[in-house]
Amino acid sequence: MRVVSQKLRDSARDQECTLRFYGICNRDSATTILAHVSCGQKGMGMKGPDQMACFACSACHDALDGRSRIEIDYRDVVRAVAETQQHWIERGLLKVAGVAA
Repeated sequence: MRVVSQKLRDSARDQECTLRFYGICNRDSATTILAHVSCGQKGMGMKGPDQMACFACSACHDALDGRSRIEIDYRDVVRAVAETQQHWIERGLLKVAGVAA
């Protein structure tokens, strides 16, 4: 099942970038979007599922998607997805069975 959620996508609006790639991040929350992480479910013109995403400023999003010729540390991507999912859990946008928000 591929998760598509307008609420998750909209939740990125005006948020701080969770990617924060060193030397790349522009720290401009006005440019933050929900950036989908490549996890084997992406292809040309296809996005990964919305739960496999993070908040990214325009500069970090370009780096994540390969539009910038900059080498990135994928440990930052895992951290960013975890921070974004924690944000959703705390706000009731993502529910985990057996866990109270």
